[in-house]
Amino acid sequence: MRKLILAAASIAALTLIGPAAAQSPIVIKFSHVVATNTPKGLAAEKFKELAEKYTDGKVKVEVYPNSQLYKDKEELEALQLGAVQMLAPSNAKFGPIGVKEFEVFDLPYILPDLATVRKVTDGPLGTRLLKLLEPKGMTGLAYWDNGFKQMSANKKLISPADYRGLKFRIQSSKVLEAQFRGLGVVPQVMAFSEVYQALQTGVVDGQENTWSNIYTQKMHEVQKYITNTNHGYIGYIVVVNKKFWDGLPADIRAQCEKAMKEATAYGNGQSQKENDDALAEIVKTGKSEIIKLTPEQDSAMRKAMESVYKDVAGRVGQGVIDEFMKEAKGATN
Repeated sequence: MRKLILAAASIAALTLIGPAAAQSPIVIKFSHVVATNTPKGLAAEKFKELAEKYTDGKVKVEVYPNSQLYKDKEELEALQLGAVQMLAPSNAKFGPIGVKEFEVFDLPYILPDLATVRKVTDGPLGTRLLKLLEPKGMTGLAYWDNGFKQMSANKKLISPADYRGLKFRIQSSKVLEAQFRGLGVVPQVMAFSEVYQALQTGVVDGQENTWSNIYTQKMHEVQKYITNTNHGYIGYIVVVNKKFWDGLPADIRAQCEKAMKEATAYGNGQSQKENDDALAEIVKTGKSEIIKLTPEQDSAMRKAMESVYKDVAGRVGQGVIDEFMKEAKGATN
């Protein structure tokens, strides 16, 4: 796969060479792994529309959704090698490449709502975290919301004991691994594009995801029960190849930054609606039973996951966790 990525990067580089390059539009290949009709997908399309508009066609944005170009594990390497210029990976994806601080977003119940998320990401901590990406050859441009995760399986998940012995698909995150091991689950790292088939064939018993991802990937068709837990947050970091970004003419980069800012506001404004609409559609199909926890059941789940904070402090950094919790707490006061 690395050879294929390198070949793609070489072809991309060649397209910028030659006398016609100055007249040709600058191509930004934007790859992502989810459907177009999701918060991320809609924001990507909005960025394409605005970037092309504000640069008067000097920039052409090619959006590739649904893992058309690269799967989860491949896309960051493709960006670093220049095979694509822009991605919006989930926060969890940056831990495996050495920026473990982003895994703080994966801690269960650390963020109560999207308003709190916004205040944290727009604050000094959010800015500082983006700076950590630069040594990896990428520039962080924005934080995009998806929403809060729910648990699904072919058995009712009400108490922590119900999870024991199940196999759950997870993203590649040590925090998520610790979260599920604390529940007695066998976590299995798997690409997003492979989850539906894995659930359908019983390779895994369950998964965690937002309503919009569950609905657009048809996971509700192969999961009998979905428990409304809102236990964790899924968000994305929009990143661009640093060398490519720094090499853009200043006026073009400024217009693209303007387009990104507006696309971010649009996408983040849509995320709650998209998840609410997806939940309504799932209910309408009748294929999954939606389970709502009582306050006592919710409290038991929170208690079962408390140990995760201590388990991963050495990896994520206790200072980062403390600062994150302080900002989150301040945002809710």
